Amino acid sequence: MAASQASLLLQKQLRDLCKTPVDGFSAGLVDESNIFEWRVTIIGPPDTLYEGGFFNAIMSFPSNYPNSPPTVRFTSEMWHPNVYPDGKVCISILHPPGDDPSGYELASERWSPVHTVESIVLSIISMLSSPNDESPANVEAAKEWRERRDDFRKKVSRCVRKSQEMC
Repeated sequence: MAASQASLLLQKQLRDLCKTPVDGFSAGLVDESNIFEWRVTIIGPPDTLYEGGFFNAIMSFPSNYPNSPPTVRFTSEMWHPNVYPDGKVCISILHPPGDDPSGYELASERWSPVHTVESIVLSIISMLSSPNDESPANVEAAKEWRERRDDFRKKVSRCVRKSQEMC
């Protein structure tokens, strides 16, 4: 039952995004037969180090969506304090609902069933614009962001160039 409700909701969100595209990203299914796996391309936001890039990611939804959050993993190379080395995105709204066991986040900052594909991707675009280096997924990227900004810029520029070559 939950999987069919999730499937219907995801079909609606996909239809809405097709009818009314949102600036900054495009989304579609990885495979037409699986509504739970989406391919997303995020355009590097203007006036950021990521500007001009085309970053691909896979958004995987659980069968109990929207009660639980999807996971988002960049398949394009990404150098960012809030992206694990394997590409998995780490932002509050993708963390399970409820209280944070480590006490860092408020429950209100974590996953809520009101989030949609659009709100998730817009949060990721916002993350690209302003990294949170206080709670990093990639400690090395966070240290570089804080202490060696020029080195950080060079690595991001390389990622942007690679993403442009993959288009």
